[in-house]
Amino acid sequence: MKYLSLFSLLFLSIFSCTKNNVTPIPLEETMYFPSNSNNDWETKSISSLNWNQNAIQPLKDYLIQKNTKSFMILINGRIVMEEYFNGHNSTAEWEWNSAGKTLVATTTGIAQQESFLSINNKASNYLGVNWTSMPINKENLITVRNLITMTSGNDDTKQYVIKPNLTYIADASIRWAYSNIFQKLTDIVANATNKPFETYFNEKLKNKIGMSGYWNFGTIFTIYNSNTRSMARFGILALNKGKWNNEQIINENFFNESIATSQNINPSYGYLWWLNGKEKFMIPGEQIVYAGYLVPNAPLDMYAAMGANDQRIYVIPSKKMIVIRMGNASDPANPNFAVSGFDNELWGKINAVIN
Repeated sequence: MKYLSLFSLLFLSIFSCTKNNVTPIPLEETMYFPSNSNNDWETKSISSLNWNQNAIQPLKDYLIQKNTKSFMILINGRIVMEEYFNGHNSTAEWEWNSAGKTLVATTTGIAQQESFLSINNKASNYLGVNWTSMPINKENLITVRNLITMTSGNDDTKQYVIKPNLTYIADASIRWAYSNIFQKLTDIVANATNKPFETYFNEKLKNKIGMSGYWNFGTIFTIYNSNTRSMARFGILALNKGKWNNEQIINENFFNESIATSQNINPSYGYLWWLNGKEKFMIPGEQIVYAGYLVPNAPLDMYAAMGANDQRIYVIPSKKMIVIRMGNASDPANPNFAVSGFDNELWGKINAVIN
């Protein structure tokens, strides 16, 4: 033949590179989704990634020092590191704390795509009138979207989510304040779908991606509990913008909204997701706006589920990477609701390994 086929050229190119001891450029690795029916999970070696293996033990030492129970790094869904400390193991369950807010946001989005609700509607459409102790004209300003963006205008100093505590501070949409009022989203989904929230969550999210775990519902905290690999499964879903294998679990447009700035007050917050790489940020319990990135040492495109006592899902699209951390508070003397200095320190240790 006068011309070689494209396949032949590719073969000769690879053969030539190998013959001359030049490493060929690999084809892009496919995304891996672990089976829902067994505990098998593909792995990827650290050496294959050319990471700095000398920095791995310092990372582990730091994790132990900071009261970590489990830690994982995944690339394209494959496990690169999976470590357990202090008697914890792969089947042991632990609390997500506020990292579980992202599960609530995702489930709310699924209910919207199934036309049970709209996040642009008033919350009272699903909760009934007088679900707060605010003046009715102020309560009517609160949309489902306000609950999913922490902009409802309620008094965020009161932790118990009971009607007497849901009092007025500011009009909805003009003040960002981190509070437990997001828990009303579980009632909204339950009322809109006519199913208990956990039943709907299990059917539409948990079972579809093979998660373990259960919800604890309370007036102070609504908390999900699962093993570490279940947290990683949700991380894979998040990395793939709501897609699991060939099924789009959560509408991609909604997920993209979730990981984009949801309001101008705290640009580092989406739909219950924390966002890195923005010009300023706020933290729970304060009305101070800080200049700079949320986690300066982390990749700028990172979005994260963050919970009290440093429960973490970090998702980094540019690196096809997910990082999971579960455990007790990194600093027991200064427990936190979500963001802490631990994030930046940890990413310093991770960077020493991966860069």
